[in-house]
Amino acid sequence: MQDQAANNGASPRQSSCIVDGPIIVGAGPSGLAVAATLRKHSVPFTILERSDDIADLWTNRTYGRLRLHLPKVFCELPHVRFPPDFPAYPSKHDFLRYLHSYAAHFSIAPLFGRVVTRARFDESTSLWHVTAAVKCGEATEYVSRWLVVASGENAEVVVPRVKGRERFGGEVLHSSEYKSGERFKGKRVLVVGCGNSGMEMCLDLCEHGAIPFMSVRSGVHVLPREMLGTSTFGIAMKLLRWLPVKLVDGFLLLVAKMILGSTEKYGLKRPKLGPLEIKGVTGKSPVLDVGAWSLIKSGDIKVVAEVESLGCNGARFVDGNEMAFDAVIFATGYRSNVPSWLQDGSGFFTEDGKPRSRCPGNWRGPNGLYCVGFSGRGLLGAGADALRAATDIAARWQQQEETTVGAAEATISPV
Repeated sequence: MQDQAANNGASPRQSSCIVDGPIIVGAGPSGLAVAATLRKHSVPFTILERSDDIADLWTNRTYGRLRLHLPKVFCELPHVRFPPDFPAYPSKHDFLRYLHSYAAHFSIAPLFGRVVTRARFDESTSLWHVTAAVKCGEATEYVSRWLVVASGENAEVVVPRVKGRERFGGEVLHSSEYKSGERFKGKRVLVVGCGNSGMEMCLDLCEHGAIPFMSVRSGVHVLPREMLGTSTFGIAMKLLRWLPVKLVDGFLLLVAKMILGSTEKYGLKRPKLGPLEIKGVTGKSPVLDVGAWSLIKSGDIKVVAEVESLGCNGARFVDGNEMAFDAVIFATGYRSNVPSWLQDGSGFFTEDGKPRSRCPGNWRGPNGLYCVGFSGRGLLGAGADALRAATDIAARWQQQEETTVGAAEATISPV
């Protein structure tokens, strides 16, 4: 990185620097995977990360009992496997240990505390200008030919607007703030959302002596985490090599019904589209059950309707029922924050902050713009995108280096 003092009319609180190689926004698994692959190609890079450590989501915004929902073989980053002593489904702490070891192995040193506020492409110079602020209020503009957006689909929490929320007398929090059900012992807790996080938090609340209620707004597919002695995801991936999605979905639902029984009778209606098809269309993952389903069947986890409003002591639901609660947890997910800082005149990203192109062609945009971790395919998809993006950048970097060397040699006169 080459520092340049911004003393020619620029703000005294903003500096500018030209970086060698691409700028990577985000030091989560996606950004680390890109950096590692660039390192393999001997291409320099600069990572800008808003938090104080790598993998902010995993470090600071996940609950204690979290484990990878897929077997570890599907969650490894490029070039480095999980240690053989790791369990089949690594814990949150196992995964963080793996990520820190991964970063150390490839000598990845992000610039922490850099909040990217703007990224724009200058057509006159064919360069990206990325402005990042630090806590003290100063800002630096980083300039490069390439920009890799690796801030992810889960950058900002999503909390729906619920009528009467300000009147509720109990505790209200988002799942990103939930760590354990221990402090909710004996309390009636409403969990809004029935995805993997909502289900697992209800399970955790039960195990800590709380009384959880799960609010369901729309249909959800619940599948056993394992079928026929192996992972459900692994079976699906193998079948998809030979069969169309609809047939694989039909098989998964048939086996799921044999193992779990009917989910509809307990308030969990299945969507019309199959679990894999709906994942491809909307990005919504099926729930892979890790124990909550048996508690729903026993009544320890009670399924309730969509929330209409909150009141002083509880909630009113769209079916007219009212119940008292001590706390409400919104397990309503996250969203991309790309539209807040990327000035994307090309329209490569949608207003929701996701690539407009569908996978597998959604990792590369125009003007040296790349994105990793937006395919809706989890860590497996992020790793594949990272390999593609970094390899493409490396080829362009090599071409640039050869052009520069050739131009330099052409200026040397023969003796």
